[in-house]
Amino acid sequence: MKKYRILALVHDDLVPPEDVTGIDTTTVDWKMEFDVTVTLRNLGHEVRPLGVGGDLGVIRKPIDEWQPHIVLNLLEHFHGVPLFDQNVVSYLELLRMPYTGCNPRGLMLARDKGLSKKLLAYHRIAVPDFAVFPIGRAVRRPKKLAFPLIVKSLTREASTGISQASVVEDDARLRERVAFIHQTIGTDAIVERFIDGRELYVGVVGNQRLEVFPVWELRFTKMPDELWHIATDRVKWNRVYQQKRGIKTEAAKLPEELAAHVQHVCKRIYRTLDLSGYARIDLRLDAAGKVYVLEANPNPQLAYGEDFAESAERAGLDYPELLQRIVSLGLRWRPERAG
Repeated sequence: MKKYRILALVHDDLVPPEDVTGIDTTTVDWKMEFDVTVTLRNLGHEVRPLGVGGDLGVIRKPIDEWQPHIVLNLLEHFHGVPLFDQNVVSYLELLRMPYTGCNPRGLMLARDKGLSKKLLAYHRIAVPDFAVFPIGRAVRRPKKLAFPLIVKSLTREASTGISQASVVEDDARLRERVAFIHQTIGTDAIVERFIDGRELYVGVVGNQRLEVFPVWELRFTKMPDELWHIATDRVKWNRVYQQKRGIKTEAAKLPEELAAHVQHVCKRIYRTLDLSGYARIDLRLDAAGKVYVLEANPNPQLAYGEDFAESAERAGLDYPELLQRIVSLGLRWRPERAG
């Protein structure tokens, strides 16, 4: 296997230290960055983490001086703005610099949940009924949008702004929650019909040829019936809350035909949104067995032991092999041929 010089772009507050003696690396904020860089080094690659804040110049300098073979893109935002990550990737393309993960067009389409749902619906891929409420506009619920509804940020990921209060059952609560997204999160709001059912995640890797990992499920084994079974901020990131409510992710127990259908739908989503590199698709399965797409997440969490890596391992791709595959896909991506 060829060894590469890899420049790893990470947020400037998530650069892993060179010496981790005495540190529990399973609980630190920079766990993903540490897992990825250490694993690639163990494969023989030369990896340099680079902290990025709001200055593109810090990226250009090591590219010019060190001449890496590829940039490992672990950024989720630039200068604090999530939507700007697509611009960083565009910058790398203008420099003719290979990179890992999704291309700019795929990032743009997937980040805007309203736009992506319109595209998916056009291609007859089931999405919940929805409406977008921009900042500064009055909240007028379309008649077809029946309660209960869930209110989310139009562009933010990782369950930002999602809590039990996000599911609303009347117009007064709807207006309150949309105002919360506008004022607290600072983005437009998207309101969807709440799909009561099982929450599924599916990992996909590839550019033209795709590999779909086994269907994964978020389970709520101790969640009281009176609480909504949704992936809130606490469900995703609070370990104490996860243990209290018996929240875990694992391979979904589905009939073989249904699992194959879900995986096929995820391939269609990946191609419809022009994704590349790797992504995780979030879905809901209702009691009647109908699958609805919630959103597509390009460049998902890559830490060892998280959903994406666990499902890859179930597919026979261990963690080092997964990271090597992602690097190889980045080296093969050709932006000028993508259109």
